[in-house]
Amino acid sequence: MITEVPLALWRKHSVARRLRANRSAIAAIALMLAIVIPCALAPAFAPYDPTAQPDIIGLRSQPPSALHPFGTDPFSRDVLSRVLYGGRLSLSIALVATLLSVTLGTAYGAIAGLVGGVVETVMMRILDALLSIPRLLLLIAIFAAWRQLPIASFILIVGFTGWYGLSRIVRGQVLAIKHEEYVLSARALGAGRTRTLIKHILPNILTPVIVATALGVGHVILLEAGLSYLGIGVQPPAASWGSIIQDGADQIATYWWISFFPGMAIVLTVMAFNALGDALREALEPRRAKS
Repeated sequence: MITEVPLALWRKHSVARRLRANRSAIAAIALMLAIVIPCALAPAFAPYDPTAQPDIIGLRSQPPSALHPFGTDPFSRDVLSRVLYGGRLSLSIALVATLLSVTLGTAYGAIAGLVGGVVETVMMRILDALLSIPRLLLLIAIFAAWRQLPIASFILIVGFTGWYGLSRIVRGQVLAIKHEEYVLSARALGAGRTRTLIKHILPNILTPVIVATALGVGHVILLEAGLSYLGIGVQPPAASWGSIIQDGADQIATYWWISFFPGMAIVLTVMAFNALGDALREALEPRRAKS
């Protein structure tokens, strides 16, 4: 019996209806939009220029007030404006790097699983070698050696080091699917490997890919924030949530607001993406979620 479950059938199973019925998903999406939209439209929402230093003495390290809801930093810069602009950069890095990682991981795993044989063995041994290298230590070594990397290079390096785990998952999914009757039927009717992969296999392994994308964004936000906090991530004059936290780290007991608000932005954003990832898993695989 042919058991293909292409993308068209996802609408029949009403994934959107399950998401709407999931209160956690609704809360996660609402929280995500409440953070992402102001950051994406930072020039419209930010009350001040994030780099402006209007009064280096009089407005230095002022607590939250009506004029500066998140207070000011030691250079008299408005923290709210910096959080919004920093969020736009942090979210952009996370989204682009995650999409790059997901694309590489999906392609590598799918090719390895579909081709099989010696090629698959060699590809998986290479993957095992890459997985043996701690990602965080590798990134610290790279960024410590090249401190002035542009943002584009930063994104590429983060993206190229984050696809290993997903590729193993995708390979396993492909190995399980490529012997299904609908795939064998397509091959018997003359479909080549590329057509079989794109039309019959990839649509049926999108669930782990979509979930990995949602979870990966949160992970990269934390990774970038940690690297920027250490001073080896985003470099001035650009600012991200991690670098803003670092601005107030030395005097956090006295000027708590400088680090608190970007820290809360990180916590809430990562929590929203993780909750959305769990909700997507439940909506796309309801039987597994119930088991």
